[in-house]
Amino acid sequence: MTTMTALITGANKGIGYETARQLGARGMTVLIGARDADRGREAEQKLRADGVDAAFVPLDVTDEASVTAAAAWVAERYDRLDVLVNNAGIVLGDGERSLPSEATVGTLRRVYETNVFGVVAVTNALLPLLLRAPAARIVNVSSEIGSLATMTDPAGPFFALTSVPYPSSKAALNMVTAMYAKELRDTPVKVNAANPGYCATDLNGHSGFRSPQEGAEVSVHLATLPADGPSGVLWGHLATGDGGYGILPW
Repeated sequence: MTTMTALITGANKGIGYETARQLGARGMTVLIGARDADRGREAEQKLRADGVDAAFVPLDVTDEASVTAAAAWVAERYDRLDVLVNNAGIVLGDGERSLPSEATVGTLRRVYETNVFGVVAVTNALLPLLLRAPAARIVNVSSEIGSLATMTDPAGPFFALTSVPYPSSKAALNMVTAMYAKELRDTPVKVNAANPGYCATDLNGHSGFRSPQEGAEVSVHLATLPADGPSGVLWGHLATGDGGYGILPW
């Protein structure tokens, strides 16, 4: 049986690293996409020390040449790619109150370059390899604050949030996910968005109440969906109700 191969972007720390570790524990070869070479190699070494078949791949999702080189690197070494987890993401805001009226176009551009444009660039570069797999899985790490229904619910936990850059980038990513799912609906490839929940990572100064390990469970679930699993959904931690997992509204 051929070993499955997974590429995770932004995998040198946080949820991305835990996603790689958990997929590696399931027997997959994991490719650690990271723009910082030292951190990428360190993550590779740590995973290998834990018995995971891991390899660092230099990858800056905002750099077209880097994306092209990474795709070529994977293609030279592997005949296919079974899992792509678009995990790399950044959070930036403007002003003390993070109001829409305080948002700057420069910040929006920086956030979208990583959270949206980078996902499209990486997915398109690796799609030929994903289509060679028997049943590939694409997971885009999104957020519940990219849900229009959730963010506009006066009774919901996120109604007070007003920042434009990060939430709108995740809303855009949700639409990107839905469109890829439609394009690939007649193939074995499944494309879904993951909501890891509010996890304690560098992204939020480690203020989250969920662990990176818990956040990674969401991506791992979507990366290992069976043939009858869903495609084109936002799935993950539910901030309301029993705090379990399920499909969230777009």
